[in-house]
Amino acid sequence: MNNVLLYTSFLIFVYVNILFVYSLVHKRNDVADIGWGIGFLIIALASLNFDYHFRGALDIRSVIFTALVAIWSIRLSSHIWIRNRKKSEDWRYNQWREEWGKLFYVRSYLQVYILQGIFMLLVSLPVMYGITTHYPIFPTVFDVLGILVFIIGFLYETVSDAQLARFLKNPDNKGKLMTSGLWRFSRHPNYFGEITLWWGIFLITLNTPAIIFTFVGPLCITLLITKVSGVPLLEKKFESHPDWEGYKKNVSKLIPLHPGKKIIG
Repeated sequence: MNNVLLYTSFLIFVYVNILFVYSLVHKRNDVADIGWGIGFLIIALASLNFDYHFRGALDIRSVIFTALVAIWSIRLSSHIWIRNRKKSEDWRYNQWREEWGKLFYVRSYLQVYILQGIFMLLVSLPVMYGITTHYPIFPTVFDVLGILVFIIGFLYETVSDAQLARFLKNPDNKGKLMTSGLWRFSRHPNYFGEITLWWGIFLITLNTPAIIFTFVGPLCITLLITKVSGVPLLEKKFESHPDWEGYKKNVSKLIPLHPGKKIIG
């Protein structure tokens, strides 16, 4: 495990530096958002390659781990690329350009790219461990349960992203809040889906005794989305919207619930 971690860490360090150089040339820091998903695919493929050369064969569970990450990463990165390709730089990075001033490039390198690389590695711990560690014959109860949870999360994220994209394309919705479809039951259904699918990947690793390592991955993505860069930034962005308070009062922050039955948040 230590060797594959060093191997993937080196690859991700090179990768985030390439993204940073691209951002300097094109003056678009939101390339980091597109690169987020692809980084996980790099880690999964590197882990699979490492394991294959070590064992001389491919394990079915290792292939499944890689396939799940590939499906999620390609879908997410392509979605963000299509969404951003005809727009100016994302509002978050524009805001940081103003706030960080002369330190923008240094802080971007450290707080966006290097930090993102670290999070990629932390969240990917169950993937790296799952691919390079071999345990009971496939399938087990945890395999089936993990794959099902992943599918639920993946579909939830995919459908909610598609609903929002369709809503935003309609010029009649300019300035309005998205409150229909899955967004009627959660203010951030796409984030709920992403968190769920990573817990699904974690469940597959419960066939091993290394929960202390693999647990870090889903816990990290959960805290990152709910406390740092996902939900908090968007909630703050919409604070001034005239319909936000009413929407916030009646719709759950993350976990999908019937409107009006809002949990804390």
